[in-house]
Amino acid sequence: MSESADLFRPYVPEDFDEFWAEAQAEARSTRLDYHRSLRNDFDWPGFVVETLQFRGVQGETVHGWITYPPGARRLPSYLWIPPYGRESILPNRFSTREGFCTLSLNLHGEAAFHQEKYRIDRGYFADGIAEPGTWIFRRMLQNCLIAVRVLQAQIEADESKIGAMGLSQGGGMAIWTGAISPIVRAVVADMPFLGVMPWALTRNAYRYPLKEVIDFLEDSPIRRQMVLNTLSYFDTMNVATRCRVPTLVSFGTKDPACRPETVEAIFQALAGPKELAIYDWGHDWHVDMIARNRDWFLQQLSGGPAEG
Repeated sequence: MSESADLFRPYVPEDFDEFWAEAQAEARSTRLDYHRSLRNDFDWPGFVVETLQFRGVQGETVHGWITYPPGARRLPSYLWIPPYGRESILPNRFSTREGFCTLSLNLHGEAAFHQEKYRIDRGYFADGIAEPGTWIFRRMLQNCLIAVRVLQAQIEADESKIGAMGLSQGGGMAIWTGAISPIVRAVVADMPFLGVMPWALTRNAYRYPLKEVIDFLEDSPIRRQMVLNTLSYFDTMNVATRCRVPTLVSFGTKDPACRPETVEAIFQALAGPKELAIYDWGHDWHVDMIARNRDWFLQQLSGGPAEG
């Protein structure tokens, strides 16, 4: 087998499970403290949209929104995790689905509907990346775990039918959430990021935001092994080996950011039931995702209650 082929196999660290068990325990021990606006805060036809705030893992206030059809009670529901950036995703046809309750959050302390274009100086890919325990994505994932608990507690959500969904960063983190949260029963991961990182850093890291990591490495060559060690705990291919819930994965054949070969490796590593959707598309939403993802969740979100 070639060295390149070996890179497409999971390379899970020895203390991987202990690392994530500790992160999950910290998130679970965070007191569930949330507040909803109890009014319609955004005009999205067919849904009530409320803003929501909850206590994050470090005591910070996390902002987000929850959508549901008027009068909803105990609907299938999912956490919608945003793509890379500091802006909030807005309620739209890709982030919401007919017949579902949806919760989305801003992962950086910004307001529920905060909008801003990506700028390199506002990037966060390299924040704390020298150590697995300090990388910003650990805290971001922990707040997703708390958000799932918040969603499960809502009267509009069926506590036994909770999923996680997203695209790119959100797709990768949906797999992480499905792997670590005992609440999540199904995952939709469109074009998931951060796969096969030892290979990706040599192939497509000329593109921002991933190039933020390369910029960090250029400041000190000795940092490379430290960074690769950190990435081994978060590489979505590695985390997928612990994701045992049904998972729908997609990739775009023309995607230059989350390349098809890395997404294929993530898909192959998944430990549970899985399905792969292929789009003749780039790194962006495809209209077919709307019905396909909804139908997948409706099919998979069944069975008995999950423990919080």
